[in-house]
Amino acid sequence: MTVQILSATPEHEAAWRDLWAQYLAYYKVDLPDEVTAKTWARLMDPQSPMNARLASLNGEIVGFAIHHHHCSSWVIGDDCYLEDLFVSPTARKQGVARALIDDLQSLARARGWHRLYWHTDEANKTARSLYDSFTPSDGHIRYRLKL
Repeated sequence: MTVQILSATPEHEAAWRDLWAQYLAYYKVDLPDEVTAKTWARLMDPQSPMNARLASLNGEIVGFAIHHHHCSSWVIGDDCYLEDLFVSPTARKQGVARALIDDLQSLARARGWHRLYWHTDEANKTARSLYDSFTPSDGHIRYRLKL
């Protein structure tokens, strides 16, 4: 089984929406439909810094990595933020999440971005085990102020 990574395109919308619904269910989050629609629109907008890479396993879309790049006050150049990473439960433990992160590392290097970073839920031990294999946690804690 070979994992293939590709950029999201309009024909992937139904598969992405299915995975997105699974992702939101995992985190027990209900988002208004217009938020999901806007997220997809951003992913398809060539002017948007938000993009999605998709993982295909045996021809089926089984995972995604939503990311965007932004300038930084800490480096000359851009950083890449991996905002959302999800792999379908049926495709886990097959190297899909690792392939998505490896792909983003390659993409970031090719585009001259300086750092790739992400957050995860503190209790998500499975994901943290994978992430720790890439780099140790930098000890930062996220704060989110809703406006």
